[in-house]
Amino acid sequence: MTAIDDVKTLGRGTLSFADGREIDDFVQVLGRYERGEISADDWRKYRLVRGTYGQRQEGTLQMLRVKIPQGILSAEQLRALADGAERYSRGFGHITTRQNIQFHFIQLEDVSDLMRDLAASGLTTREACGNSVRNITACPFAGVARDEVFDVTPYAEALTRHLLRGPLSAILPRKFKIGFEGCPDDHAFASINDIGWWAQVRDVGGSTERGFRVTVGGGTSILPRSGMTLFEYVPANRIFDAADAILRVYHRFGDYEHKQRNRMKFLIKAMGWDKYRDEVLRAYDDICAEGGTPFPFDPDNPSVEEAPDWMLPEAATLEATAARVAASTVKGPGIVPHVNPWLVWDADAFAAWQQTNVLPQKQDGYVAVIARVPLGDLTAQQFRVLADLAATFGDGTIRMTPDQNLVFRWVREGQVPLFYRHLAAASLGRPNAQTMADVVSCPGAESCRLAVTASRGLGRLLTDHLEAHPEIVEAARSAHIKISGCPNGCGQHHVADIGFQGSIRKLGERAVPQYFVMVGGAVAADGANFGRVAAKVPARRCPEALERLIALYREQHAPGESAAQFYRRIDFAVIKKTLADLEPLAADQAEPQDFIDLGEDTEYKQVVLDGECSA
Repeated sequence: MTAIDDVKTLGRGTLSFADGREIDDFVQVLGRYERGEISADDWRKYRLVRGTYGQRQEGTLQMLRVKIPQGILSAEQLRALADGAERYSRGFGHITTRQNIQFHFIQLEDVSDLMRDLAASGLTTREACGNSVRNITACPFAGVARDEVFDVTPYAEALTRHLLRGPLSAILPRKFKIGFEGCPDDHAFASINDIGWWAQVRDVGGSTERGFRVTVGGGTSILPRSGMTLFEYVPANRIFDAADAILRVYHRFGDYEHKQRNRMKFLIKAMGWDKYRDEVLRAYDDICAEGGTPFPFDPDNPSVEEAPDWMLPEAATLEATAARVAASTVKGPGIVPHVNPWLVWDADAFAAWQQTNVLPQKQDGYVAVIARVPLGDLTAQQFRVLADLAATFGDGTIRMTPDQNLVFRWVREGQVPLFYRHLAAASLGRPNAQTMADVVSCPGAESCRLAVTASRGLGRLLTDHLEAHPEIVEAARSAHIKISGCPNGCGQHHVADIGFQGSIRKLGERAVPQYFVMVGGAVAADGANFGRVAAKVPARRCPEALERLIALYREQHAPGESAAQFYRRIDFAVIKKTLADLEPLAADQAEPQDFIDLGEDTEYKQVVLDGECSA
């Protein structure tokens, strides 16, 4: 992290990402729109760059996306998010797969007040939506992972600050995603980013130099692509220049007219790899010849995150923790989080949790602890309790993961049992993090204009189903389930062992919510694999489809073969045959519940809206 102390997180120094002046500007531009001085289209483009996204409901309801660079949150910021959820939203916030926090069902008139409250703790919504450089993500285990090359956090933060509000960062043809990874495993999903940075070291004159392999053009949606290696190695002090070169070429040659094919992967396809690479290398050489951008710290000797050396506050009582989260007040519409504090000590439950949710750090005596967050939803009271727990048991910060979970670092090994009891009391003590039980879902048609199905309904159904049937999880613990309500893939279903993509089926004049069942996706340092469509299944049959796929793995996988390896090896015709009889649904065979989306209580209606992702 940066060494300059502006906002203190206990013993950690951080800098604000916020700028109050742009919130004043937001209020002024909103006034101009309300007076009819600017068009709805101009207003939409403006507010999207400020993280304000219109919902599918009629009226002025908004989703506000808060950028959390590298997924790092301080205790103060967690409390600010709690206040925002309580005052302006439904009493809870949502963790996204790109380490953001989203609030839904916010009145447009309240957006600027929420922005100001968040900015006071250093948080910003700038360039969280729109055709901009989105939140720069990083491995949630960076700095503590035993097998990492080096901690990518300071480099990701430096690039965030370099590009945030930059000259090209908000005028690109389309959204632009960047991820950093320092481990052998792709925890940050860098392989499906427009730019992926992969930590490397080289020996230069007898000294170790830090740098990055750089991949470009990754993405999912209608043209899934794994990032291709553009630079085998870029010295760490040149990452600004490499990023600027890539953005210059995208800005110069990108397609500003066709919204469905203007991500950078389409530009690379249209130009051809050799021409594209030559243009970027030429731009990079030009930037370097001009002197480039100075790097803010010694790239080979950044500040190192040490163990907390300050006095930690005492833990509250377990009863106090449980009482606080039990006081959570949440409201609809849509699925709301269930808070069930658990105070009973169970040694077997603790052992199961410890096996999946506790990872040893490379620093002796400390562990990283993963708190599972079903559907990525946290109530205001849970945000506040998490702030206290981070300060009491960790270093005062947490990191969010692409699996919509939370990582506490610097937890002393001897404190793990008590910490677990507090997480359980906060209704966040579920085991099976990073396993099949850890289902990921985008917000879906509950609020998103593009979604066609209520993906969170399926997420809740599968989560409950797997908790009720632990034998299914045990049969294929390494599998991952991800759900999206449309092809765009905010739930990252393309790179799941088993992915579900929302769709619609017409039965006469009525519509049935269904899902494309996709099998065989994954991310890795050597590239991403994308799932193939094995079946199109009515929504209520998805648990049965999941059970059959797991049974197939259980019965036919080779010793030591992971679910990811199995689903890519086996003849795809066998997978399709396994699900084939779940696909047909005739109008005279359909039951009333088939016409009701999961998590809803009224008949499903096909609603097609223009999304704002590329407005």
